[in-house]
Amino acid sequence: MYIYQESEWPNFDWNREKILEILSRVKFAQGLLLGKMEAIGFNHKEEAILNVLTQDVLKSSEIEGEILDKEQVRSSIARRLGLDVGGNIHVDRNVEGVVEMMLDATQHYTDSLTKERLIGWQASLFPTGYSGMYEINVGRFRDDKNGPMQVVSGPQEKRRVHFQAPNASSLESEMAHFLGWINITTELDGILKAGIAHLWFVTLHPFDDGNGRIARAITDMLLARAENSTQRFYSMSTQIRKERKNYYNILEKTQKGFLEITDWLVWYLECLLRAIENTEDILASIFIKASFWQQYSNITLNDRQKKVINRLLESFEGKLTSSKWAKLCKCSQDSANRDIADLIEKKIFIKLGAGRGTNYILNME
Repeated sequence: MYIYQESEWPNFDWNREKILEILSRVKFAQGLLLGKMEAIGFNHKEEAILNVLTQDVLKSSEIEGEILDKEQVRSSIARRLGLDVGGNIHVDRNVEGVVEMMLDATQHYTDSLTKERLIGWQASLFPTGYSGMYEINVGRFRDDKNGPMQVVSGPQEKRRVHFQAPNASSLESEMAHFLGWINITTELDGILKAGIAHLWFVTLHPFDDGNGRIARAITDMLLARAENSTQRFYSMSTQIRKERKNYYNILEKTQKGFLEITDWLVWYLECLLRAIENTEDILASIFIKASFWQQYSNITLNDRQKKVINRLLESFEGKLTSSKWAKLCKCSQDSANRDIADLIEKKIFIKLGAGRGTNYILNME
């Protein structure tokens, strides 16, 4: 028996006292993170949002076994947010589709979630009408013409059914109920609403494919509503990717259980808490960069110097030499030498080696 077969479906219940304690810790962690982000300045904050959204798209796809090109994802997000990241990278249509869905969810979180909007999201994930080698229903709910929608694993002769979704014939009424609940304003905390919506949607499993990614987009949309902000400083999908086995286990357990969903909400809130606390893994380079520029905020530098320093703080490969400086900045060797000598005098650069082995590093003290 599955959860949706309960006579009171979908009237979920949970232990309020237990959930409130964890929810309080989540809100405290959110406040700490927001305070830290407010302190790093506008430009660094934009870069942080770009990094988090890039990871969110990458990891949500990875959960489903699809590996996207990081630079394509980053370029697509930056272009849509009006951010200058340099370069003009070709972006595949399937990458554009995932980015379109995620940004629509997080940047237009106040818009109602409708059947048409959900169908648009699913269509954006499968622009060719195929999932791998298989043609699927795109732009409409599943019809189950090939049998019931099941989540399975293992070879055909030892196939294990983890979950079987409700019949397709019930989807119109089930989804109308779900979307009505999503869009009404209630006293239910927005963070809890996001967790319940995730479970509810993946249980209905309304599409032939893409349900997991869409469920996570709905979660991100409702978290943005709860925070009343388009700015995303943590990635729930990144944390779910790290805990993918536990994620599937708790889903299966809950979907085969009763309408008392305390265990699911505890897992969801603790996963969210870890996502917030672990955001420094995603934003480490930005925090380092922000700290560095705060340290040297009173020192005047030219554009070439700022450019090279930022590259060193991000992803510079190999050792920095005067010839690499000249090439990177498209300037003369004399200009490169003067720029470097000035940074050494200001104690921003440290000189290493001698002769042809001379190179320079940032003074990170």
